[in-house]
Amino acid sequence: MYNTLLTSLDNGILTVTINRPEKLNALNRDVIAELGAVLNEVESNTEIKSVILTGAGPKSFVAGADITEFVGLSKGEGEALARRGQDSVFNRIERSSKPIVAAVNGFALGGGCELAMSCHFRLASDNAKFGQPEVNLGLIPGYGGTQRLVQLVGKGRALELLLSGNMIDAATAHQWGLVNHVCSAEELLPKTRALLDTINAKAPIAVAHCIKAANAVFDETQNGFETEISSFGACFSTDDMHEGTSAFLEKRKAVFTGK
Repeated sequence: MYNTLLTSLDNGILTVTINRPEKLNALNRDVIAELGAVLNEVESNTEIKSVILTGAGPKSFVAGADITEFVGLSKGEGEALARRGQDSVFNRIERSSKPIVAAVNGFALGGGCELAMSCHFRLASDNAKFGQPEVNLGLIPGYGGTQRLVQLVGKGRALELLLSGNMIDAATAHQWGLVNHVCSAEELLPKTRALLDTINAKAPIAVAHCIKAANAVFDETQNGFETEISSFGACFSTDDMHEGTSAFLEKRKAVFTGK
C-alpha cells in the first residue's frame, strides 16, 4: 500500500514503521506524503484507536531529512517546504484525537527528533540518540523543532542543543523529560503496545479531550482553562461518561464504546 512505510493494525493499535533503513529512514517528500496519507486513515478508520510510530532496523528511528532535496531551494521554496511538512504531518500528529506515540530506536536527529516530538509522548531504546544538528548545515529546524523542544525540555537545554548541534543519549533525554521511558531495544515495542493497551481501554472521547486540553497550554489563541472547562462539560453528554460513573459506583469494570 505504501512505498516508504510499513503498517500493521493489531488490537486497535496501528504500528507505522518508516521503512528506508538503507537511508537510516531519512525523511523525504515521499515519506512526508505517505505519513499524511496514514494520518487520513487514522482519522477515518474507527478500528484504529492509537498509533505507534517507529523506524525500520536497529540503527535509526529517523536520522533526519533527505538533504539532497534541499539543494538549490530558494528562500520561498524553503519556507514552503517547512510549511507543507508542518501542515500535512507534524501539526496533524500533535493535534490527532487518537494517541500517537513514538517508539524511538536509534538515531532521532533533525526531522526525526521533530517527528518524535510531534507525537503525544515518546519511549526510547537505550541506544537512542536525539539531536537537532541543523546548524551544521547553516539551517535551523523547520518542522517545529525550535518550538516543541523548548516546550519539552525548557529554553536553556533546548538552546544548548539547537546552537551546538550536539546529540544526547536516551538516559539524558529521559532525565530532561524528552522521553517518558527508556528500555532495551527488544522491550521497546512490547512496552509501547502495553501502554497503549491501557490507554485504549479508556473512554476514547475523554482521551481525545485530554489531548485537546493539554495542547491548549501552548496555543496562544486559546485559554487552556476554558478549553478544559468546555471539554469537561462535553464529556457529560457522552454515553461513556454515564457508563464510567455507573461502573465505578457499581464496582465493576467499565466498557466504553466511544459514544
